[in-house]
Amino acid sequence: MIDIQDLSFHFGLRTLFEDTSVMVQDGQKVGLVGPNGCGKSTLFKLIEGKFSPDGGKIVLSRGTQIASVAQEIADPSVALLDYVLAADKELTKLNQELENPQISGERMAEVFDRLEFLGAHSAQARASAILSGLGFVNADFKRPLREFSGGWQVRANLAATLYAPSNCLLLDEPTNHLDLETALWLENYLVRLDKTVFIISHDRHMLNRLCDKIIHVEDSQLKLYNGNYDTYERTRAAAIEGARLAAAKHERVVAHLQSFVDRFRYKATKAKQAQSRIKMIEKLGDAPQIPKDPEAHFEFPSPQRLQNALLTIENGVAGYEDKPMLENLNLRIEPDDRIALLGANGNGKSTLAKILSHRLLLMSGKMTVAKKMKIAYFSQHQTEELDVEKTPYEMLSAQMPLATETQIRAQLGAFGLNKAKSDTEISKLSGGEKSRLLLALITKDAPHLLILDEPTNHLDLQSRQALLEALNAYEGAVVLITHDLHVIELTCDTLWIVRQGTCKTFMGDLEDYRAQLLKNNDRNDLASDKLTSKEFQRKVAAERRARVAPLKKEIRALDEKIEKMTARKNALEQQLTTQFSADSSIELALLTSQLKDAEDQWLALNEACEAAQQVN
Repeated sequence: MIDIQDLSFHFGLRTLFEDTSVMVQDGQKVGLVGPNGCGKSTLFKLIEGKFSPDGGKIVLSRGTQIASVAQEIADPSVALLDYVLAADKELTKLNQELENPQISGERMAEVFDRLEFLGAHSAQARASAILSGLGFVNADFKRPLREFSGGWQVRANLAATLYAPSNCLLLDEPTNHLDLETALWLENYLVRLDKTVFIISHDRHMLNRLCDKIIHVEDSQLKLYNGNYDTYERTRAAAIEGARLAAAKHERVVAHLQSFVDRFRYKATKAKQAQSRIKMIEKLGDAPQIPKDPEAHFEFPSPQRLQNALLTIENGVAGYEDKPMLENLNLRIEPDDRIALLGANGNGKSTLAKILSHRLLLMSGKMTVAKKMKIAYFSQHQTEELDVEKTPYEMLSAQMPLATETQIRAQLGAFGLNKAKSDTEISKLSGGEKSRLLLALITKDAPHLLILDEPTNHLDLQSRQALLEALNAYEGAVVLITHDLHVIELTCDTLWIVRQGTCKTFMGDLEDYRAQLLKNNDRNDLASDKLTSKEFQRKVAAERRARVAPLKKEIRALDEKIEKMTARKNALEQQLTTQFSADSSIELALLTSQLKDAEDQWLALNEACEAAQQVN
């Protein structure tokens, strides 16, 4: 049990918590949510005793063993598996004691009994299973930690935390450095875990599936909600609506009383009643406060419509330094496609994203790109390339030399960077604000194709929802790599899986993919060749899109043609009302006939398109 009693904590001049109380019972799985900077990570440090409260206290029930993810690795020369096994300090100490040649027979028997009680015989198997679930392969187990990248070292720390003896886990954004496949494994692992889990996460899908309680940090208070994140959101929305109605009622009552006071305050016969109403107004106090989340805003500029496929690859081969990584690439992206790239890290998703964005050339094969097509590419590592001594306004204005200040600030504002933020040095921006700046920079020319590699990292839940809505409103094509299942579900209708050295359309939905991930231990061979009923429907849908695509292309071309003809017809009619011209009259007659034929053709094409969509 974690019992937070009248907690107060100040960080410099900021008040993070003020006389707030909440209790987490043993075995509960609780999500901690709130805007970035509200104090969520600080609360974990207070629970662990790394920070001391300014007021109140945090009481842990007897026997509570807390495990949290370490921020760094003390000795990077240690082998991966040994590092994870060392997280069980008692087991490690007992094994070291057995190596002492002076140990007595009696003590040795005690140690063996204790080792058996602690499950020493299965320790290596348990640690290996966790490492495999987090994406490591057997060949990694003996490698020293220094050989792994920062992201994989974070996974090693997470593995050590999951393996360590504990009955309470404190997890701060555990999916941030994971791919979708590993995040799904972790989610399933935590769901089945018989421990108290206290998790900070911006992953809505995980909060929904894992949590039975949500604690929201708001106005220096901790408020407990029953249920998962969706339930919390509905409950809070109802509370906000109730507060809004109460505030409106308060305002009406005060206005009514004040009206009487204003009319009769100085009239002798009514002075007493007026004074009574003044006291009633004072008694009512201030109107109830209406909770309000920080506003999050994204808006992608709409591109000019293109008629042909944006990009096609035929028999493509991609790799580095003459070493192929992806082969037999036969892909096509249409102007309105919404594609999610699936596949474990290391299989080549980012390589394919670089090929599509022209940051990496094909080793062989053919790529055809639509004329005038503009591509925007987003990757988190690009934040390292920002000039941190400049402001967002200075950086964007340098890339838009012909734009006015209003246009530059409008582009920054489209991604939630107001004047104050756009005039702040980039070094002082948060990770989420830097991501917003990157999106503003890459979309300044209204691209036809957005390629986004993990755009939700560092974004809170409100910002992720705003990004999701902006992607759905965007009129171009999207290729998305993300571990956020909720974003994929609501923005993408085509799944490409990168595995076994190639990329193909996945003939199932996300639920099929998730089920296969959890069922199949071989992370590199996730898809079955047999089609489920949903997969068959997916295949039929893909064939239907192939039939419909050329018809849609003709319809779009006719749309533009009819628009131009209509504009010319209106201009001729306007001209003939002021001055008659035989040539104009003849042109108008011909144009009227051609316009009717074009409209008839447009109707026929739409009927054919509808018929093609209905064919099974």
